[in-house]
Amino acid sequence: MKPSPGVQPRVIAARVVDAVLHQGRSLKAELAQALPALADPRDRALVEAMCFAVLREPARFEAALSAWMPKPLPRRDNELKALLYVGLAQLDPLALPAHAALAATVDAARSMKRNHQAGLVNALLRRAQREGIAKADVRAHWPRWLRERVVADWPQDEEAVFQASAAEPPMWLRVNRRMTAPEAYRDQLAQAGLHAQTDDAASDALRLDAPVPVAALPGFDDGVVSIQDASAQLVADALAPAHGARVLDACVAPGGKAAHLLERDPSLQLTAVDIDAQRLQRVRGNLQRLGLHDAARLIAADAADTAAWWDGVPFDAVLLDAPCSATGIVRRQPDVLLHRRASDLDALGATQARLLDALWTTVAPGGVLLYATCSILKAENEAQVDAFLARTPDAQAESLDERYGRAAGPGRQRLSGERGYDGFYYARLRKRPA
Repeated sequence: MKPSPGVQPRVIAARVVDAVLHQGRSLKAELAQALPALADPRDRALVEAMCFAVLREPARFEAALSAWMPKPLPRRDNELKALLYVGLAQLDPLALPAHAALAATVDAARSMKRNHQAGLVNALLRRAQREGIAKADVRAHWPRWLRERVVADWPQDEEAVFQASAAEPPMWLRVNRRMTAPEAYRDQLAQAGLHAQTDDAASDALRLDAPVPVAALPGFDDGVVSIQDASAQLVADALAPAHGARVLDACVAPGGKAAHLLERDPSLQLTAVDIDAQRLQRVRGNLQRLGLHDAARLIAADAADTAAWWDGVPFDAVLLDAPCSATGIVRRQPDVLLHRRASDLDALGATQARLLDALWTTVAPGGVLLYATCSILKAENEAQVDAFLARTPDAQAESLDERYGRAAGPGRQRLSGERGYDGFYYARLRKRPA
């Protein structure tokens, strides 16, 4: 019998989900390794959609199987369990055509040399089609210690935060103003059958409510547009370097914020540092796609070890997009909730403080440092900046407006999902003139 179309994407998705859920692997790394096997960008997009749908709510699919099976699958069948999750996710929330989804998933089981279990897959998915998949408390996917921190930090917003973490985010585009304007690019998208909206707060942003493969975006390969959440795009406004300023992006990879700054002002003297030399190659590739080949000086180093890379000439503006818990981008990196440990926060807090103290020495008198994270935890954000200000007499916080979220100590906090944005924190710090 000829296999149903779409078998390979289901097999790949099941193996990625198995690696992330059961083997502790990184979703981003697994997808990067698996997706090149698929020539059709639609198949790559389908794999991503299935993996994200499962990993945003794995407890929901686990509960469904537990309710319908007399005993749980043994560990040796983890790959089959992952395929079942992928099958369930196709029905809800992805709402793919049920007949095609069932046929392809059953054939995927056979392709994975599980012919003897293909009937089980068929029976469970047909039951899900008949009865539906019960909703689950989205909090169930959050480790208890982290749930408690979110509730303690945001008691009035906890439910919205948890719901946003399980929702598919919109696709945010950043239009390269060196090449076109957002309104003009929106018209190009409309001609391609894609509806996009501008955003009042993020001037270079367009919002697509449903994601599409980058190959569907006119001019992507030529650098006309990039993928970047609106929260991250606002960093350029919050830092706001003067024309031609000497700028440092201290934790640059993958380079979207540095590229945005250079798109706005190619005359910036931008130094970009990252501790991971391999990730710097991605930064270089992104800049080349945007036509910014030699616009930045890229350095592989620990940004906190200034003696190893800094020439001693102060910077007018420093961006510290600090390593953090990533609790503001769970909907984009759902495996954060699988891999994060309570002990990580202490280590991250120490790293954030070390970077703040070290990089402050590189800021010119009268210059600014923007501290940013994609976290929603107060310990990493307002408490971290409060502590820095208390020990740094020549630093003072400058106010940011409501575009950046709610007031949160010396900075502003955007919670996950607000305005369709990722969770993000911003604090703009000015060094007093000498």
